[in-house]
Amino acid sequence: MRAAADTAAITSTTMTGEAAESRAERARAALLRLLAWTSPGFPTGAFACSHGLEWAVEAGDITDEAGLRAWLEDVLVHGAGRADAILLRHAHQAAHAPDRLAALAELATAAVPARERRSETVDLGTAFAAAAAPWQPPWLPPAAPYPIALGALAGAHGIDPDDAVAAHLQAFAANLISAAVRLVPLGQSSGLRVLAALEPAIRRVTEATSGATLDDLGTAAFRSDLAAMRHETQYTRLFRT
Repeated sequence: MRAAADTAAITSTTMTGEAAESRAERARAALLRLLAWTSPGFPTGAFACSHGLEWAVEAGDITDEAGLRAWLEDVLVHGAGRADAILLRHAHQAAHAPDRLAALAELATAAVPARERRSETVDLGTAFAAAAAPWQPPWLPPAAPYPIALGALAGAHGIDPDDAVAAHLQAFAANLISAAVRLVPLGQSSGLRVLAALEPAIRRVTEATSGATLDDLGTAAFRSDLAAMRHETQYTRLFRT
Protein backbone atom coordinates (compact mmCIF):
# COMPACT_ATOMS: atom_id res chain seq x y z
CA MET A 1 0.00 0.00 0.00
CA ARG A 2 2.79 2.38 0.91
CA ALA A 3 4.64 1.60 -2.34
CA ALA A 4 1.50 2.40 -4.30
CA ALA A 5 1.09 5.67 -2.42
CA ASP A 6 4.73 6.58 -3.07
CA THR A 7 4.31 5.81 -6.78
CA ALA A 8 1.18 7.97 -6.94
CA ALA A 9 3.00 10.84 -5.22
CA ILE A 10 5.93 10.58 -7.63
CA THR A 11 3.57 10.50 -10.60
CA SER A 12 1.66 13.52 -9.30
CA THR A 13 4.90 15.45 -8.72
CA THR A 14 6.13 14.58 -12.21
CA MET A 15 2.89 15.71 -13.81
CA THR A 16 2.96 18.96 -11.81
CA GLY A 17 6.53 19.58 -12.92
CA GLU A 18 5.65 18.86 -16.53
CA ALA A 19 2.69 21.24 -16.34
CA ALA A 20 4.88 23.99 -14.90
CA GLU A 21 7.49 23.40 -17.60
CA SER A 22 4.77 23.55 -20.26
CA ARG A 23 3.51 26.87 -18.88
CA ALA A 24 7.04 28.24 -18.85
CA GLU A 25 7.57 27.14 -22.45
CA ARG A 26 4.35 28.83 -23.53
CA ALA A 27 5.36 32.01 -21.70
CA ARG A 28 8.75 32.01 -23.42
CA ALA A 29 7.12 31.45 -26.81
CA ALA A 30 4.74 34.35 -26.18
CA LEU A 31 7.63 36.59 -25.13
CA LEU A 32 9.64 35.74 -28.24
CA ARG A 33 6.70 36.56 -30.48
CA LEU A 34 5.98 39.83 -28.74
CA LEU A 35 9.64 40.85 -28.94
CA ALA A 36 9.67 40.06 -32.65
CA TRP A 37 6.43 41.92 -33.43
CA THR A 38 7.46 45.10 -31.57
CA SER A 39 11.11 45.01 -32.64
CA PRO A 40 12.48 48.00 -34.60
CA GLY A 41 13.48 45.44 -37.22
CA PHE A 42 9.89 44.34 -37.87
CA PRO A 43 9.08 45.69 -41.36
CA THR A 44 6.29 48.12 -40.60
CA GLY A 45 7.99 51.30 -41.82
CA ALA A 46 7.62 52.98 -38.43
CA PHE A 47 11.09 54.48 -38.84
CA ALA A 48 9.58 56.86 -41.44
CA CYS A 49 6.95 58.24 -39.04
CA SER A 50 7.56 61.05 -36.55
CA HIS A 51 3.94 61.44 -35.35
CA GLY A 52 4.20 65.21 -35.90
CA LEU A 53 7.48 65.39 -33.98
CA GLU A 54 9.27 66.82 -37.01
CA TRP A 55 7.09 69.93 -37.00
CA ALA A 56 7.40 70.27 -33.21
CA VAL A 57 11.18 70.36 -33.53
CA GLU A 58 11.09 72.91 -36.34
CA ALA A 59 8.63 75.07 -34.38
CA GLY A 60 10.95 75.07 -31.36
CA ASP A 61 8.64 73.09 -29.09
CA ILE A 62 11.32 70.42 -28.61
CA THR A 63 14.91 71.60 -28.34
CA ASP A 64 16.48 69.33 -25.75
CA GLU A 65 16.19 66.13 -23.74
CA ALA A 66 13.80 67.58 -21.15
CA GLY A 67 11.47 68.94 -23.81
CA LEU A 68 11.38 65.60 -25.61
CA ARG A 69 10.59 63.73 -22.42
CA ALA A 70 7.72 66.08 -21.53
CA TRP A 71 6.29 65.91 -25.07
CA LEU A 72 6.38 62.13 -25.25
CA GLU A 73 4.94 61.67 -21.78
CA ASP A 74 1.95 63.78 -22.80
CA VAL A 75 1.52 61.76 -26.00
CA LEU A 76 1.65 58.51 -24.05
CA VAL A 77 -0.62 59.54 -21.17
CA HIS A 78 -3.07 61.87 -22.92
CA GLY A 79 -2.66 61.21 -26.62
CA ALA A 80 -2.24 58.39 -29.10
CA GLY A 81 -0.49 56.16 -26.57
CA ARG A 82 -3.55 55.90 -24.34
CA ALA A 83 -5.98 55.67 -27.26
CA ASP A 84 -3.98 52.91 -28.95
CA ALA A 85 -3.77 51.00 -25.67
CA ILE A 86 -7.57 50.97 -25.35
CA LEU A 87 -8.07 49.93 -28.97
CA LEU A 88 -5.41 47.23 -28.69
CA ARG A 89 -7.10 45.74 -25.63
CA HIS A 90 -10.48 45.54 -27.36
CA ALA A 91 -8.94 44.03 -30.49
CA HIS A 92 -7.23 41.48 -28.24
CA GLN A 93 -10.64 40.46 -26.86
CA ALA A 94 -12.16 40.34 -30.36
CA ALA A 95 -9.36 38.34 -31.99
CA HIS A 96 -11.77 35.60 -33.09
CA ALA A 97 -14.78 37.85 -33.78
CA PRO A 98 -14.51 39.29 -37.32
CA ASP A 99 -17.55 41.55 -37.00
CA ARG A 100 -16.21 43.15 -33.83
CA LEU A 101 -12.76 43.57 -35.37
CA ALA A 102 -14.27 45.28 -38.40
CA ALA A 103 -16.20 47.68 -36.15
CA LEU A 104 -13.10 48.40 -34.09
CA ALA A 105 -11.06 49.08 -37.22
CA GLU A 106 -13.69 51.54 -38.42
CA LEU A 107 -13.76 53.28 -35.04
CA ALA A 108 -9.96 53.46 -34.82
CA THR A 109 -9.73 54.98 -38.29
CA ALA A 110 -12.43 57.55 -37.53
CA ALA A 111 -10.88 58.52 -34.18
CA VAL A 112 -7.59 59.87 -35.55
CA PRO A 113 -7.47 63.70 -35.62
CA ALA A 114 -5.52 64.34 -38.85
CA ARG A 115 -4.91 62.97 -42.33
CA GLU A 116 -1.29 61.99 -41.66
CA ARG A 117 -2.27 60.28 -38.42
CA ARG A 118 -4.78 58.20 -40.36
CA SER A 119 -2.16 57.32 -42.95
CA GLU A 120 0.31 56.45 -40.19
CA THR A 121 -1.91 54.02 -38.30
CA VAL A 122 -3.44 52.41 -41.41
CA ASP A 123 -0.15 52.03 -43.28
CA LEU A 124 1.61 50.59 -40.23
CA GLY A 125 -1.29 48.22 -39.57
CA THR A 126 -1.35 47.01 -43.17
CA ALA A 127 2.42 46.47 -43.19
CA PHE A 128 2.28 44.74 -39.81
CA ALA A 129 -0.43 42.32 -40.93
CA ALA A 130 1.57 41.40 -44.05
CA ALA A 131 4.82 40.94 -42.12
CA ALA A 132 3.09 38.82 -39.46
CA ALA A 133 2.06 36.18 -42.01
CA PRO A 134 4.51 33.54 -40.64
CA TRP A 135 2.62 33.66 -37.33
CA GLN A 136 -0.74 33.00 -39.03
CA PRO A 137 -2.64 36.11 -37.93
CA PRO A 138 -6.41 35.93 -37.50
CA TRP A 139 -8.76 37.46 -40.03
CA LEU A 140 -8.29 41.21 -40.16
CA PRO A 141 -10.40 43.81 -41.96
CA PRO A 142 -8.70 45.53 -44.93
CA ALA A 143 -6.50 48.45 -43.87
CA ALA A 144 -6.80 47.64 -40.17
CA PRO A 145 -5.12 50.33 -38.03
CA TYR A 146 -1.94 49.29 -36.26
CA PRO A 147 -3.30 48.77 -32.70
CA ILE A 148 -6.13 46.65 -34.11
CA ALA A 149 -3.75 44.42 -36.08
CA LEU A 150 -1.31 44.01 -33.19
CA GLY A 151 -4.03 43.49 -30.60
CA ALA A 152 -5.82 40.86 -32.68
CA LEU A 153 -2.61 38.93 -33.33
CA ALA A 154 -1.65 39.04 -29.64
CA GLY A 155 -5.11 37.84 -28.66
CA ALA A 156 -5.04 35.00 -31.19
CA HIS A 157 -1.74 33.79 -29.73
CA GLY A 158 -2.88 34.05 -26.12
CA ILE A 159 -0.40 36.78 -25.21
CA ASP A 160 -1.22 38.65 -22.02
CA PRO A 161 -2.94 41.94 -22.95
CA ASP A 162 -0.98 43.93 -20.35
CA ASP A 163 2.27 42.67 -21.87
CA ALA A 164 1.06 43.50 -25.38
CA VAL A 165 0.08 47.05 -24.37
CA ALA A 166 3.33 47.72 -22.51
CA ALA A 167 5.42 46.39 -25.40
CA HIS A 168 3.50 48.47 -27.92
CA LEU A 169 3.86 51.67 -25.89
CA GLN A 170 7.56 51.09 -25.32
CA ALA A 171 8.14 50.48 -29.04
CA PHE A 172 6.08 53.56 -29.92
CA ALA A 173 8.13 55.74 -27.56
CA ALA A 174 11.41 54.25 -28.77
CA ASN A 175 10.54 54.99 -32.39
CA LEU A 176 9.75 58.64 -31.64
CA ILE A 177 12.94 58.97 -29.60
CA SER A 178 14.88 57.62 -32.57
CA ALA A 179 13.28 60.30 -34.74
CA ALA A 180 14.13 63.02 -32.21
CA VAL A 181 17.76 61.88 -31.98
CA ARG A 182 18.04 62.69 -35.68
CA LEU A 183 15.87 65.81 -35.71
CA VAL A 184 16.81 67.88 -32.63
CA PRO A 185 19.53 66.46 -32.78
CA LEU A 186 20.22 64.55 -29.58
CA GLY A 187 22.90 62.06 -28.68
CA GLN A 188 22.11 58.39 -28.31
CA SER A 189 22.74 58.58 -24.57
CA SER A 190 20.15 61.34 -24.25
CA GLY A 191 17.65 59.22 -26.13
CA LEU A 192 18.21 56.27 -23.85
CA ARG A 193 17.80 58.45 -20.75
CA VAL A 194 14.45 59.63 -22.09
CA LEU A 195 13.36 56.06 -22.79
CA ALA A 196 14.27 55.01 -19.26
CA ALA A 197 12.47 58.04 -17.80
CA LEU A 198 9.27 57.13 -19.68
CA GLU A 199 8.96 53.71 -18.05
CA PRO A 200 6.67 54.95 -15.23
CA ALA A 201 4.35 56.58 -17.77
CA ILE A 202 4.21 53.39 -19.83
CA ARG A 203 3.36 51.36 -16.73
CA ARG A 204 0.76 53.93 -15.68
CA VAL A 205 -1.02 53.87 -19.05
CA THR A 206 -0.90 50.08 -19.14
CA GLU A 207 -2.56 49.86 -15.73
CA ALA A 208 -5.03 52.71 -16.30
CA THR A 209 -6.41 51.20 -19.52
CA SER A 210 -6.88 47.72 -18.10
CA GLY A 211 -10.63 48.07 -17.64
CA ALA A 212 -11.25 50.86 -20.15
CA THR A 213 -14.32 50.74 -22.38
CA LEU A 214 -14.68 52.25 -25.82
CA ASP A 215 -16.53 55.12 -24.16
CA ASP A 216 -13.20 56.03 -22.55
CA LEU A 217 -11.58 56.47 -25.95
CA GLY A 218 -10.31 60.01 -26.56
CA THR A 219 -7.23 62.19 -26.49
CA ALA A 220 -6.20 65.55 -25.02
CA ALA A 221 -2.70 66.04 -26.47
CA PHE A 222 -3.79 69.02 -28.55
CA ARG A 223 -0.35 70.39 -29.41
CA SER A 224 0.66 66.98 -30.74
CA ASP A 225 -2.49 66.86 -32.86
CA LEU A 226 -1.77 70.33 -34.23
CA ALA A 227 1.79 69.27 -35.00
CA ALA A 228 0.46 66.39 -37.09
CA MET A 229 -1.79 68.79 -39.01
CA ARG A 230 0.97 71.34 -39.54
CA HIS A 231 3.35 68.64 -40.75
CA GLU A 232 1.07 68.03 -43.73
CA THR A 233 2.21 71.33 -45.25
CA GLN A 234 5.71 71.53 -43.78
CA TYR A 235 8.09 72.70 -46.51
CA THR A 236 11.08 70.44 -45.87
CA ARG A 237 10.43 67.01 -44.40
CA LEU A 238 12.43 63.90 -43.62
CA PHE A 239 9.46 61.89 -42.31
CA ARG A 240 6.17 60.88 -43.85
CA THR A 241 4.21 61.95 -40.77
